[in-house]
Amino acid sequence: MRREVSVNLANMLLSISDAMDLVSPELSRHQQRTAYICWQMANSSGLPKETTEKITIAALLHDIGALSPEEKLDIHKAETINPQKHCLQGEALLNQVPWLKPCAKIVRNHHKGWVKYDVPLDAQGVMESQVVLLADTLERLIDRSKFILHQDQELISRISSLSGQWIHPEVIDLFLSISDREEFWLDLMSPRLYSILMHKGPLKKIELGLTDTLIISELFRNIIDFRSHFTSTHSSGVAACASSLAELIGFTKSEVDLIQIAGYLHDIGKLIVPNKILNKPGKLTKEEFSIIKQHTYYTYMVLDTIGGLEQVTEWAAFHHENLNGTGYPFRINSSEIVTGSRIIAVADIFTALSEERPYRKGMPKEKILSILRKQAEENMLDDKITDVLLENYDSISKRVKDKQREVDKLYASKFSDFVNSEEN
Repeated sequence: MRREVSVNLANMLLSISDAMDLVSPELSRHQQRTAYICWQMANSSGLPKETTEKITIAALLHDIGALSPEEKLDIHKAETINPQKHCLQGEALLNQVPWLKPCAKIVRNHHKGWVKYDVPLDAQGVMESQVVLLADTLERLIDRSKFILHQDQELISRISSLSGQWIHPEVIDLFLSISDREEFWLDLMSPRLYSILMHKGPLKKIELGLTDTLIISELFRNIIDFRSHFTSTHSSGVAACASSLAELIGFTKSEVDLIQIAGYLHDIGKLIVPNKILNKPGKLTKEEFSIIKQHTYYTYMVLDTIGGLEQVTEWAAFHHENLNGTGYPFRINSSEIVTGSRIIAVADIFTALSEERPYRKGMPKEKILSILRKQAEENMLDDKITDVLLENYDSISKRVKDKQREVDKLYASKFSDFVNSEEN
């Protein structure tokens, strides 16, 4: 009997924050370092355990509203931040997960200077937001080309200069109470920071069952897809198609849930692909396509670090592998491609062909059927799974479209204005 799924929350959030910061060496571990600073400040202040956990989660996800690599880099470099994009969008994303809602206001206000508040520091969420603001500001001030103990005093001075206007003096004092320890600075810049946060941090004992893992995977699905109206419902469609196929093939209920998670997360590696490539209206150059081809590699690398999701990792990351060995990036063949991976591959192609893209309209049913049959005949796709899709095309297509309409309503009501302003 298959054991019950259990995923450590710290493990999952650290891995996903890693994925969001893979865009550039300038961003590497940015959110993890911000979380470490927040954790150390919270410990120093004696804040309750629940508050420390909330601040740490908010810090690990504080830039989730910056959906494109371009925006992430702009935010990291900027001296003055406009919160109307990534802060508000981050709040909207977190509000979709009931048990992450307490973190939403912190993310919304993590660039709100103290002078803009008209409530005391102990008002709900204010101290937490100010702690994340200080930590985020400090991390962005660090010169990554310079040894940390050769710049710590300058960093302390620059943060101290923000007292009163940008950051409340009591929050500055919290930082000063930890900043005289060399250990703090060395841990902050350590390549082992993931391990420190994972095994010693405030989230280390929080475990997620299958239901909560499915819920949080929907959050990361939205981070992946809501970068563009062309991709806004793609992973939802893949998950709906894959779960339909899995049910028809005879997967158990828990396996169907896991393949839905794989569908939601299969494109997480695309977080490092620039929007100008994803949204290009014409044919990609060889160089541009080589950048696209790395996304499944990073999907594997990110998910493979999350204990409890071993099946999901394999199912999600192999969706561009072909049974005849001509796929990418691992070039594996049928002997190494399990049924779950074959299902996601079929679901991904079906969903992509039916969707509008910058360079074409969604394809009609007969064209989609023709392409799927051809790829099965050429031993790229599994012929039995393809047959299940073809035999149940209308019912699966309806389920996919219904799910995509549901997600599109969320995208249109909460996110499209932000994304459209960036695209324009």
